[in-house]
Amino acid sequence: MTTSLLNLLRQHKPADANEADMTARTLAFVEANPTCFERSLLEGHITGSAWIISADDVPSEPQVLLIHHRKLDRWFQPGGHADGDPDVAAVAQREAEEETLLTDIRLVSPAIFDVDIHPIPAKGDVPAHLHYDIRFLFTANQAETLGGENREVKGLRWLSLGDAEQLANSESISRMIRKSRPALLKTLEAL
Repeated sequence: MTTSLLNLLRQHKPADANEADMTARTLAFVEANPTCFERSLLEGHITGSAWIISADDVPSEPQVLLIHHRKLDRWFQPGGHADGDPDVAAVAQREAEEETLLTDIRLVSPAIFDVDIHPIPAKGDVPAHLHYDIRFLFTANQAETLGGENREVKGLRWLSLGDAEQLANSESISRMIRKSRPALLKTLEAL
């Protein structure tokens, strides 16, 4: 069940030493935990996220879609729990569709775009734990109507890469922003 993710992690090319360390730690975590896709694994679990860039802005300055996470009160890319699904790219797409209500989100590549490990604070009877987040690059049409607030999402916004970096104020988001321009060039070459 974990073989596909292990292969993707082994093929991933981290952007810097920090991401290389998180990729190695995620690889070790997946190898050691056959139930890594279940949120019942209280020390941590695999999550899938979608880094969504506007398809209609290529090749000009792209826009990125961020959500304001209600529970954490911060701006992030859409994503969530695998809940037993080992197809993490499908998890990322499903979560993005649920959180944004966009219907035309397209996976750019089956390769991992980014790997991040971040702590999640304790809440109720759920202890503090780690999310081993596997991120994939997607495109979507910025003209499509975004969903509204819901149980998990306080707001959604298309932002320039610079505005996204300021609003999110996160090394994780900054790293994906640094990767976005080269990724867009590769996307253009494939078209």
